[in-house]
Amino acid sequence: MRKWLYAAIVLLLVGCGSEEANEAVPAGEEKKEKVTVMLDWYPNAVHSFLYTAEEKGYFEEEGIDVDIQFPANPTDPINLAAAGKVTLGITYQPDVIAARTDQGVNVKSVGAIVRSPLNHVVFLKDSPIQSPQDMEGRTVGYPGIPLNEAIIETMVKHDGGDPEKVKLTDVGFELNSAVVTGNTDAVVGAYINHEVPLLEHEGYEVSYLNPTDYGVPSFYELVAVTSDQTWEEEKESIQAFWRAAEKGFEFMESHPDEALQILLDKQDASNFPLIEEVEKESIEVLLPKMKSETGFGSQTKEAWEETAEWMKEAGLVKGEPQIEEMFVNPIE
Repeated sequence: MRKWLYAAIVLLLVGCGSEEANEAVPAGEEKKEKVTVMLDWYPNAVHSFLYTAEEKGYFEEEGIDVDIQFPANPTDPINLAAAGKVTLGITYQPDVIAARTDQGVNVKSVGAIVRSPLNHVVFLKDSPIQSPQDMEGRTVGYPGIPLNEAIIETMVKHDGGDPEKVKLTDVGFELNSAVVTGNTDAVVGAYINHEVPLLEHEGYEVSYLNPTDYGVPSFYELVAVTSDQTWEEEKESIQAFWRAAEKGFEFMESHPDEALQILLDKQDASNFPLIEEVEKESIEVLLPKMKSETGFGSQTKEAWEETAEWMKEAGLVKGEPQIEEMFVNPIE
C-alpha cells in the first residue's frame, strides 16, 4: 500500500513539474538564455546599440533574453560581473587592468565598445591654454580619479612642461560648473560626447586637448567584462550577445536618428533625462570611435599591452600585468 502511495505521489509531482515546465516554455518555442548587462551609467547615446538590438529583435534572434540594468555606484559593473551577479558589466579598460593586476579580481574584457579615449582636457575657447604646457601655473579640475592625474602628468611632460607646476583640484563630477565659473582653468575627466556638447548646448564655446596627441596611449574607453567563471560557463550566450550587439551597432551607424529615438524612448527620464540635441551630437562623436574594421567589439593584444605599460610607468599599477588573462575576442 505504501509503495503504491509513494509511486502515486512521485507521478503526481513529476506531472506537476512537467506542466510547470510546459507553461514556462510554450510548445514550439525554445528557452532563451538570460544575459544580464549592467551599464556603466544611466542610458545615454553610447548605449544606443544595446537598445536598438533589443528593439529590433536581434537578441531574440540569437536565442537570448537580455536584461539591461543600471549601476547604483560606479564600481558595480566590474564588481558584480566579477562576482557573477551579472553576465556582463560595462566599464573602463584601465580599471580592468588595475583590478586584475593589483586587486586579484578575476574579470576579463570580452569586447571593446569605445575604442579610444572620450576623456579629454576641456576649457573655454577664449582660454590662454593652447597646449598641455600652457597648464603650468594654472588650476585643472578633475573628479578625484588617479587615472586623470596620470593623464595630465603624461601630457604636460610630453609637451615639454613640468607637471609639478600644474595645480590639480578635486571638483568631483561638477566638471562643467568648475570650468564655466572660472574656479578652474580647465578640467580633465570631461567627455567629448557628454560634457562638451552639454556645454555647447548651454551656450558656451569650448576647446579641448586629446590625450593621445600627447603621449597617452589610445586606450579603450569602454569595454564589456565578465568573470573567468562566467566566460567558461556562458561562453555561447556571450558570443550570441555580441553577434546581436554588432547588428545593433550597424543599425545605429546606418540609421542614427532612429537609433537615437529608440534610446530616447528607453531613457530613465525620472533620474537622468536626456537632451535630444546633446545625445544627437554624442552619437556623431561616438560612431567613428566605436567602429572597427575587424568587427564591432574586437580587441587587440597591442592595445592592452600599450595601456598596461603606460599604467605601470605612471604608477597606476604595482604588479606585473598578465595581458593574456585580461581579454578575449568573443567573435573570432
